[in-house]
Amino acid sequence: MNSAAPNVFEAGLPTFSYDLNATPHDILEDVRTAQSCSPIAIGPLGPEILSYEMARGILRDNRFRLPPGVTLAAQGITSGPLFDKMASSLLGLDGARHVRLRKLVSKAFTPRATSRLQETIHEVVNGLIDRVVDDGRCDVVTDIAYQYPTPIICTLLGAPREDWQLFADWTEEIFKALNFQPDVTFDESAIMRAWGELDAYVDDMVAARRDNLTDDLLSELIRAESDGDRLNLDELRMLVAGFLMAGTDTTRNQLSASVQVLCEHPDQWAKLREQPELAMQAVEESMRHSPAACIVPRAAVDDVEFGGHTFPAGTLVVVNTFAANRDPAIYDDADRFDITRNDLPAILTFGGGAHYCLGRTSHAGNWRKHSPSLPVASPAPIVSDRLRGNPFWE
Repeated sequence: MNSAAPNVFEAGLPTFSYDLNATPHDILEDVRTAQSCSPIAIGPLGPEILSYEMARGILRDNRFRLPPGVTLAAQGITSGPLFDKMASSLLGLDGARHVRLRKLVSKAFTPRATSRLQETIHEVVNGLIDRVVDDGRCDVVTDIAYQYPTPIICTLLGAPREDWQLFADWTEEIFKALNFQPDVTFDESAIMRAWGELDAYVDDMVAARRDNLTDDLLSELIRAESDGDRLNLDELRMLVAGFLMAGTDTTRNQLSASVQVLCEHPDQWAKLREQPELAMQAVEESMRHSPAACIVPRAAVDDVEFGGHTFPAGTLVVVNTFAANRDPAIYDDADRFDITRNDLPAILTFGGGAHYCLGRTSHAGNWRKHSPSLPVASPAPIVSDRLRGNPFWE
């Protein structure tokens, strides 16, 4: 490719470095400094896209794709059965096969499949809150957020209550394959063993439903048809694992981060308590201001000219959605947390383009319905300890 655009690594772009274990707010000042100089900077993993418009553009640009097995590279794994598992997931696919799968999966996300969740969500949320409200204090992460997602996903899939802990254990192990950080305790065989047990369980679920379809998501996936095409068993296994990985840790982290930012802004907590109709805006604003997932990795398929720079083939590009969602060119007083914001561009937390999160509407809708529950139960919370952990690199 002949291009007059300078190589992104040789263009004198600002550089910034940070601990990959840092939280978004730990690096905000560094992001702000780089963002004020250029919409692209060179970060610890390579070029980072920092502006809203460029981030949205690159997420929709098919010349940049999710690099297969990108998280496994941190563990030194570039081939083998686990790499193949990750590369064949819905997130790892691109092109015609991804379009086909996404078309079929989108047909399964019907109101019939998701409406049955409401009773379970109501029961789970109220049960978790009732368990701690009389004590006058709780650890939001362990007492509420950690216990919330698995029952919801299992109900969506149609797994019985007595097996929910199995799903929690499998997800805990499999999710280790998504760690960007080198991990000395990483055990590929343990992950493959857990994944194999999950696959076997899904096989049994599918066999039971072939002649007795119900109203759960797995049944809808079996029913889903496009021009005579249907999902095969390997694809059903892959999708169930994908739903668990996409909907468990991210949900836990986002719920924790959302509660924390509301607690740190008591005026906003009180406003949500007094005006529960602001719930959807509160959910959107918490994901914009204090997101659990802050980057979307992409790689240049070929030499690509984008944003006035050339990205050599194979270049890992970090779309910093945290920075994009705080872009002062898009959001007035971007660092202010304000649940009354409205009529703004869509936040980029759920990605974009071909890999835009299919569950985005149901995630936001579920949080919208139940986000006022804590402000009602606890009128004036006091934070005794900040959220720990690493919500940045999800």
